[in-house]
Amino acid sequence: MARFQMLMRSPAVGVTRSPAFGVLRMLFPVIVAAVSAASEAQSAARPRIIVAISVDEFSADLFTEYRPLFKAGLHRLQTGVVFPGGYQSHAATETCPGHSTILTGSRPARTGIIANEWYDQSLSRADKKVYCSEDPSLPGSSSTNFTVSAQLLKAQTLGDRMKSANPGSRVVSVAGKDRAAIMMGGHAMDQVWFWSGKSFVTLKGMDQPTPAIVDKVNAAVAVGIMKPDLPVLPEPCRVRSVPVRVADKTVGVPRERKAGDFQGFHTSLAFDRATTDIAIGLIRELRLGAGKAPDVLSIGLSATDYVGHTFGTEGAEMCAQLLGVDENVGRILAALDATHQPYVVVLTADHGGQDLPERNKMHGILDATRVDAALLPANMSKQLAAEFNLPEPVLLGVAPFGDIYLARGIPGNVRSRVLEAAKARYLAHPQVAAVFTPAELRRLPLPSEPADEWSLADRFRASFDPERSGDLIVAPKPHITPIIDVSTYVATHGSPWNYDRKVPILFYRPGVVGFEQSLPVETVDILPTLAALIELPIPSAEIDGRCINLDAATGDSCAFERH
Repeated sequence: MARFQMLMRSPAVGVTRSPAFGVLRMLFPVIVAAVSAASEAQSAARPRIIVAISVDEFSADLFTEYRPLFKAGLHRLQTGVVFPGGYQSHAATETCPGHSTILTGSRPARTGIIANEWYDQSLSRADKKVYCSEDPSLPGSSSTNFTVSAQLLKAQTLGDRMKSANPGSRVVSVAGKDRAAIMMGGHAMDQVWFWSGKSFVTLKGMDQPTPAIVDKVNAAVAVGIMKPDLPVLPEPCRVRSVPVRVADKTVGVPRERKAGDFQGFHTSLAFDRATTDIAIGLIRELRLGAGKAPDVLSIGLSATDYVGHTFGTEGAEMCAQLLGVDENVGRILAALDATHQPYVVVLTADHGGQDLPERNKMHGILDATRVDAALLPANMSKQLAAEFNLPEPVLLGVAPFGDIYLARGIPGNVRSRVLEAAKARYLAHPQVAAVFTPAELRRLPLPSEPADEWSLADRFRASFDPERSGDLIVAPKPHITPIIDVSTYVATHGSPWNYDRKVPILFYRPGVVGFEQSLPVETVDILPTLAALIELPIPSAEIDGRCINLDAATGDSCAFERH
């Protein structure tokens, strides 16, 4: 086009052109308009590949803090449609609930994924604790010895719906965590790969040859883990290398991972790199986008969460990790470009996170502290057992906050009094913001206001499942870290406060003009937005989200959904 425009300029002195040139010059605006329209149509072509990337614990705060440092994939995504302050709007800001919202269009109240773990006292097995991505009905299973499954996910994912509409669509999911791969992939995956602690594996019963890329990555990881790894800080991260004392250890200054340290592998750049390698390899091996129906690929980059838990969110370790994410996202985009197929990418997070309280205090958050041991479910249970002369346990709970269950063995004639006493004890504690009962949450309508206007009760209502939620749901006050033993993890998430709820949501389509908007869109809006691009009907009564118009001009990318 540029060359053609040069030819349309006025002739140089002494150059004579034929009459035909005048006709051509008159037609030039028409030709330009036609070519531009064709180019726009091509760039806005219906996607053949849909890619959803979740960066575990990539809070809106981290996105804002590191935006100036991104030079690769995350920089490129910012030329698309950017919602820097989106929401995982519910209260249960954990990995499993968050991932269950991204491609279902539904909040945990509908997906049934109320936490990473909860209690189900109706189970026949001895272990009443349930892991979100297991099948607890299998004989011999437990919450720590389980078979990975999507059985507990009550909602359909985008892949499930695409597969139902056209069996030719392929559904592929790759993640560092099984729960990320399952909750985004759903019930009808063609390929699913996740880290098992020693290697990348798939679901039991998926009878298919192992792709060459999986074998290649597993072999390389096995060799790499057996070698020590001393992180080299990128130059922009060196200023953040400041030691912070936490009990008897120090964080904030990267340290060497010892040979054979599989746990340390989770926090290394190699972990997300391996997940990315498999995702890129499957794009190529499966020739995603080249079939008769659109395909969907979900990618869970899990290392950011492990870094946040192990070192906190504001040290040099997180800086190096996020620059690694930037590089990996760039490699994914390059692989998609190489397919020469139209594609759309959405990138978000399952939840946010806060820094360790010791560093938060250094940075001016004076109320930051660790949870009082009195709030641990076992300790609260012990107090109630003594008060009512009951055998333990009286209460069951995975953590100090969230879902707390009254033990089934408590006699019916005292159950209500024990529950009232438990609620009163929680409310009397200075670290507790609120306590809700199932009856209180049932009376509330599902939230319909913008997520930034929700009350604390609204947030817990969006996480409430009457079949799975606790007899009490306990909310912490802000900046309370529910970790006492810091031998493994020093920081976490899971609260109903905005530092855990707010996440970036970025949509990108090559050649399509982007924009940035600070509206409080939700991760549940991702499914209907993507479905509209491929003209996949989604009954509005089946989801909580709404389609977001991604057209920066006068068009409407939700036109199909609206009609």
